[in-house]
Amino acid sequence: MERLNDLAMAYRLRWRRRRLLARALAKRRQLTAVNDRTAQIVRGDILCFATVRNEALRLPHFLDHHRRLGVRHFLMVDNDSSDGTRDCLSAQGDVSLWHTAHSYKRSRFGMDWLGLLMMRHGNGHWCLTLDADECLVYPYHDTRPLPALCGWLEAQGRASMGALMLDMYPRGPLSAHPYRAGANPFETLCWFDAGNYSMRRKPDLQNLWIQGGPRARMFFATEPRRAPTMGKVPLIKWHWRYAYASSTHSALPRRLNHVYDRDGGELTSGVLLHSKFLDTVVDRATEEKHRQEHFANSALYEGYYDALAADPDLWCARSTRLTGWRQLEALGLMSRGGWV
Repeated sequence: MERLNDLAMAYRLRWRRRRLLARALAKRRQLTAVNDRTAQIVRGDILCFATVRNEALRLPHFLDHHRRLGVRHFLMVDNDSSDGTRDCLSAQGDVSLWHTAHSYKRSRFGMDWLGLLMMRHGNGHWCLTLDADECLVYPYHDTRPLPALCGWLEAQGRASMGALMLDMYPRGPLSAHPYRAGANPFETLCWFDAGNYSMRRKPDLQNLWIQGGPRARMFFATEPRRAPTMGKVPLIKWHWRYAYASSTHSALPRRLNHVYDRDGGELTSGVLLHSKFLDTVVDRATEEKHRQEHFANSALYEGYYDALAADPDLWCARSTRLTGWRQLEALGLMSRGGWV
């Protein structure tokens, strides 16, 4: 019976993947090319995909960080920014840029747009799919670039790598730490929660559902199951028939979500350092509350936005200061998984 149930689920997910691919194709008229430089992409290039809106402040560090890791081309969708984001990205020779003014929420939080671009340009490439407030780190990232990591994964027969999104925050009120474009945000956002995480394996998509960190502790203490999920699958050797099912928290086919050792060992994994809690989040919280574009049921998150607008101090006596990837590995937040 269990085998029959699993086969039935696989069949339903196959059709779900086809529907997601059809959705992405249907959104092609929503994207207008601003600078299409995809002719520069060559075999073996590692690509980065992102949807952004009003991220001119973060983008210089975001781009530089991932260039240093080995990303060769960025494919970005600008969701009607008004702060110079489009000009910033247009000036980058390794960025292909599209614009849309359509709804972020109704595009599955940007995944329909990115799905179309990945279908067209990502096939056969290792693709890193991120938000502008995420910076990937992984074991040896300071000495071994992404091509080395992807080569290791392929040698292990793997087509994907998971990562924990780690909320980073300052000590003291968020507004007390002004950020300037181009600076490393994690010089100020240098604290994190090290051990208050829960994890479960979803039976349908077989991905890890991880919750915890300062948002769960501060904003969802009475209802922790409503807290944002922190597990992601941001790095995949892409095929045009693949699709992200729920942001980058899960992908289809579901074997891409097997970024953990089901027999109790460890697989190579990374961390997405999350710079959400820059001082700018205080003002943006009110805007996002009114836009209601970032959560499937935004009304449930009104208290969350109000708490952010109140300029909180996320630091507590058990906060841990970031020292490097080896510390994250020692804490069990990432793993080398045999990569030496």
